[in-house]
Amino acid sequence: MRLSTESFGAQMELRAIQKRNRDETTRARQAGQPKQMNAYGYRFVRLFPTAKADHVEIDPVAAGIIRRVAERILTDETGTITAYTEATRLTRAAVPSPRDHRAIMYGREPKGTPWTGPAIRNILTSESSLGYLMHQGRPVIGKDGHPVSLAPQLWDRATRDQLITVTAPRKASKRPRTRAPKGTRLLSGHSADCGSCARPLKILGNSNSSRYGCNGRVLGVLASQDCKPAPSMQISILDAFVTDWFLARYGTGQVFRREYDPGTGYAARIKELEADRKRLRDDRAAGLYEAEDDTAWYCTEYARMGREIAELRELPERPAAMRMMPTGQTIADRWHAAKDDAERREMLNEYAVKITLYPKGAAERITISAAVSLLPTTTQAQADTQAA
Repeated sequence: MRLSTESFGAQMELRAIQKRNRDETTRARQAGQPKQMNAYGYRFVRLFPTAKADHVEIDPVAAGIIRRVAERILTDETGTITAYTEATRLTRAAVPSPRDHRAIMYGREPKGTPWTGPAIRNILTSESSLGYLMHQGRPVIGKDGHPVSLAPQLWDRATRDQLITVTAPRKASKRPRTRAPKGTRLLSGHSADCGSCARPLKILGNSNSSRYGCNGRVLGVLASQDCKPAPSMQISILDAFVTDWFLARYGTGQVFRREYDPGTGYAARIKELEADRKRLRDDRAAGLYEAEDDTAWYCTEYARMGREIAELRELPERPAAMRMMPTGQTIADRWHAAKDDAERREMLNEYAVKITLYPKGAAERITISAAVSLLPTTTQAQADTQAA
């Protein structure tokens, strides 16, 4: 009986604690105050360590990391930089994942959890990146009919809309024929082909004697049944050959950084205001704002939104576009400053470099071609035109 009594008392206390937590969460949400966990890219500011969060500000470390990810995905024109390849890159570079970053912020030991593609896509596309107070994945609407803002934006709404577009799952008919490479080798993926059967080269052998080669005939691929002898070459030799060829052809070129310009963003702001007006109309149709003072507030806010929409439609719209910004580097400088071969492989993809390897005894052992003779980023005149 004593055990039952104490268990019942503990259960009642648990329910009381849960109710207090729910009530406090509801109160904070209605007051527009931060509660629960901070979104990645932001941090809570407390007046003293054990106090409640006083306000929210941008975390410069996390914001720099996720803004760089967004920039790389938006400016990619090869289709090889995705949320999943960025997750692999960040994990390989030992950048703390959002969970580990939060643990470090609060003095806990990180567990070394890896980055994941869905996590990056959620951070990039969530409205929390606009600095809004969130509840159940949606922004909290304030008394003025607009989402409650807690902190500055990581990027504007036009950029978020573009991130939603470029990170959305593609239909089977629109997917690229090959997956974005995740390996660290210079020619991982589909930038090197077999000269006999046109099958992409694979990395063969063990860690002591690894090489690029074609294994199509060994795997029983019909198109590779006549691929004999199959071409192969030591990885270090082929990588050095490709490096010398690339630097000799493009090394002296000027490097310009692609930057995504979201434009004026007036159209995105108009859509946001129209969504707010529709929300007010739906609430009105559901029976809200029937009281006299509520009706007056509704009419005032609805009219104000309409005037703001009309003013924005009168302003000139500058569409989103890619801008070229000089970096003062040459392509050779960028190549040598790259952290690993995966970053150098991105440069090869930018120039659409294609390597073909032939068997020993062939008239020409290696052929290299590039679909781009000179990128716009290497021509000063074109860059000046873009800037103008």
